[in-house]
Amino acid sequence: MPAFLDDFLFTYESLVHSLGVNGLLALSMYVVLAMGQLSLGQAAFMGIGAYTSALLTLNVGAPFPLVLVAVMITPALGALIIGAPTLRLSGVYLALATIGVGEMLRLLYINTPLFGGALGLSGIPRLAGIIWIYGCLAVGLIVFVFVARSRVGRAMEAMREDELAAGAIGVNLPRYKLGGLVVSAAIAGLAGALDAHVSSFISPAAYGFDAAVTILSFALLGGIGSPFGPVLGAIILTLLPEALRPLQDFRLVVNGLIIVLAVLFMPRGLLAWRMGRLAARPGGASR
Repeated sequence: MPAFLDDFLFTYESLVHSLGVNGLLALSMYVVLAMGQLSLGQAAFMGIGAYTSALLTLNVGAPFPLVLVAVMITPALGALIIGAPTLRLSGVYLALATIGVGEMLRLLYINTPLFGGALGLSGIPRLAGIIWIYGCLAVGLIVFVFVARSRVGRAMEAMREDELAAGAIGVNLPRYKLGGLVVSAAIAGLAGALDAHVSSFISPAAYGFDAAVTILSFALLGGIGSPFGPVLGAIILTLLPEALRPLQDFRLVVNGLIIVLAVLFMPRGLLAWRMGRLAARPGGASR
């Protein structure tokens, strides 16, 4: 590796890692917003992944690839449990319900010695890195590109545009909603595990309401017409504090302002284009 690249990565290592982790969190938000569901449980699922991975490596010594599998399964199971009652809700009511779940988990971490209490857990092995983080992000983007151009992607778009009409034409709304929440939880859990194993420290404060709003702002700024939009939003909002260091203490204010401006003036986000459909078969319609 060239010396200048070594120096850059050494200086901005934390920022480079954050860009990839936040990109994964943006994809987790894309999954639910692409179906018109306003779920704000991604920070909670991220916390489940972070704590699960930390306990597996610190207390069990499990191999890191197996840990990553476990941290996708664990929050996905949690999403299955909470999915049935919460997905009957929609709009702001679903957002409030998922925020409530996140706050309950945060209080659990604070009051349980196993999770390190309010001080969190430290000394987590630095097992992740650029290859793991950006490899997972690249795989996620590739998968969602194909999904967005498939029949599943068109069903998700139909739900986002008009849920009642989508149900009337045969889209299985409960299955798609629950499936989207499960996939979103798995990706957020993976992001939490990768973040824990590059920072070596986690605390309950990192997975509360503030984090949920930040993740939402990634998707709203970038747009949800394609999986690249939320990732673009994550990149911009992760780099913004570096460019505006004097305003770093007002990061949440800036994110809130971005959400308001995006809703008012850029309802489709910065990257407004949508993924095209897969090519039609000869003599037939596209799938």
